[in-house]
Amino acid sequence: MTAIEVREVVLHGSPRGSLRDFLEVVDRIYAGDRAYVRPLDQDIKDRLDPKKNPFFTHGEGAVFTAHRGGECVGRITTTIDREHLDRYRDGTGFWGFLDTVDDAQVARALLDRAEAWLRGRGMTRARGPMSTNVNEEVGCLVDGFDTPPYILMPHHRPYQARLIEEAGYTKAKDVLAWRYVVGVLNPRVARARDEIRDMPEVQSRVVSYADMQRDVEIVMEVFNDAWSDNWGFVPMTRPEIDKTAKDFKLFLRPEITRIVSIDGEPAAVAVAIPNVNEMITDLGGRLFPLGLVKLLYRLKIKGPKTGRVIILGIRKKWRHVRKYAGLSLFLYAELNESGRKIGMTGGELGWTLEDNGPVNTGIRTMGAKPYKRYRIFDKALAETAPAVQGAPS
Repeated sequence: MTAIEVREVVLHGSPRGSLRDFLEVVDRIYAGDRAYVRPLDQDIKDRLDPKKNPFFTHGEGAVFTAHRGGECVGRITTTIDREHLDRYRDGTGFWGFLDTVDDAQVARALLDRAEAWLRGRGMTRARGPMSTNVNEEVGCLVDGFDTPPYILMPHHRPYQARLIEEAGYTKAKDVLAWRYVVGVLNPRVARARDEIRDMPEVQSRVVSYADMQRDVEIVMEVFNDAWSDNWGFVPMTRPEIDKTAKDFKLFLRPEITRIVSIDGEPAAVAVAIPNVNEMITDLGGRLFPLGLVKLLYRLKIKGPKTGRVIILGIRKKWRHVRKYAGLSLFLYAELNESGRKIGMTGGELGWTLEDNGPVNTGIRTMGAKPYKRYRIFDKALAETAPAVQGAPS
């Protein structure tokens, strides 16, 4: 059997590693998979680049590809997040972007190399998939292979989870994605919306283009408070918030956002973003020469038909105040109505943790149904690494 070589991709001027291999191997892995949407190459390059991704102000990472018989057959990244380590002190590092052919040796070689990199930097546990940390794509798809992924959500072949388990990993947590159809609100949701609307101390508005930086800071401040007790939570840092504000300027639709204040104090937020994946299915990951024109036309002129709710949170201060129990339903209802007015037909809510009962109950009340499940895996790292072909001696 032909040996597997794992190569490190040095992003700037490497004579041996090739970022092109990392980007293009997915065409082989997902050939014939009608649900797969190849992400934009430029977006992946920017997210892997320490000079462009603010994650690297508090993290570090490496990029690897696997080769057999002269062909690229898989890829993986690995990262250490100091924000996570400062918060949890659990010696956990991460790996992500794991895509391989259906071959246990290929998956094992890539995971071994990622684990060796983490172990060499003092980590005692490996967790993944996470593209960089918990605030980007997470999980390996284990249910829901027949529908395309939404923006910033992963897609995998059905065999990928099995290969991860065969490499010694076990389930840490499942997360859910929920399908939602824009339509007429059910009586319970409509009643909750009206009750909140009628409260004189409650004000609701959309995120402002003119004050994008200010409003993104408000959104992330509420988010960091609302989700601070969630499993794996890591707060967004100032550079990441600044980058988010810059990105939102490009593609955010303010109509499908909400900032709710109580007596002038930000209390709850909801942000949905256009599902860019529905607009890039035919671009093959490339913006040039014509992809950018097509994307801008579809985004700005035709408008998105679907969106994904990426943030919804209520400050702890108000979360258990009985009077404001309908805040989450109010937020969902407002996004539903605004989405309908701009021609959106539905979207995705989440992800949410499988065991987050209150959040999942609220989503069900809105009429959404879970349609995809993603698994995050854990593995304790042995003190001694196995021999890995292509690893430095």
